[in-house]
Amino acid sequence: MKDPIRIGVIGGSGVYQMEALTDIEEVVLDTPFGAPSDAYIVGKVGGQRVAFLARHGCGHRINPSRVNYRANVYGFKQLGVEYLIGVSACGSLRENIAPGHIVIPDQLFDRTHARKLSFFDDPDAGTAGLVVHVGVADPFCPTLSDICHAAVMETGAPVHKGGNFITVEGPRFSTKAESRVFRTWGMDIIGMTTTPEAQLAREAEMSYAVMAHVTDYDVWHANETPVTVEMVIQTLLSNTAVAKQAVLNAIRGLETAGASPQAEALRDAIITNRDVAPAEVVERLDLLVGKYFHQA
Repeated sequence: MKDPIRIGVIGGSGVYQMEALTDIEEVVLDTPFGAPSDAYIVGKVGGQRVAFLARHGCGHRINPSRVNYRANVYGFKQLGVEYLIGVSACGSLRENIAPGHIVIPDQLFDRTHARKLSFFDDPDAGTAGLVVHVGVADPFCPTLSDICHAAVMETGAPVHKGGNFITVEGPRFSTKAESRVFRTWGMDIIGMTTTPEAQLAREAEMSYAVMAHVTDYDVWHANETPVTVEMVIQTLLSNTAVAKQAVLNAIRGLETAGASPQAEALRDAIITNRDVAPAEVVERLDLLVGKYFHQA
């Protein structure tokens, strides 16, 4: 690419494009982890270059379990992205978080079971022998989350700062028993895609935050109809303009941002002895770990 692209946006259900981008070009990438969900749409917002990717592919043709999260995040890294904003649909597990509201979560709980959660030590991806234990005590970047919260506030939409976001495998919706249990665990919202996006972004040393758009009350609410695809789509369509405006506000809020606060997340995370780390794996993942192996 001619210039690094510091800001990336992953559009979820209902957000498949960014009409505000100018000087658009499509960028098709390959990664060590296979192909991303679709072409990256690269353009400008004001004077800033931005890369957009539809998480589920154009036309929403990839279900949550089959999204190649590693390729998606790695592709953003190839483009130079430091700040990555995820836009996701979610269900509410709390009375006060109503459909139409937006949540900027600060915690994440993983209930998935069929996903590749790391770039590292995976023989199928050619990365065996390099072990990394990245810290995700705070899985969302506080700096970017603050910017996203302010961006939603600017739209006037109801927004909640903080909250526990549980990611379930999908593609089915919850049973009532599951939904009730998640509430007793202290979960606030539920979705299907934030894991492993957040963890992979941290391994890629990117700042990552989510604008979670509430479409329903999941299935726990006695006075509400259980969630359906029709319900989700109707709410998303009514909120699409708000979602896109909030993203534009966040991009503008990043105009003077410095380097990502997560830019050295792997500095103390690589546990494999540098002398025994497979050279071919280090080379394969040079984009992620090269700077830690080539230092004098």
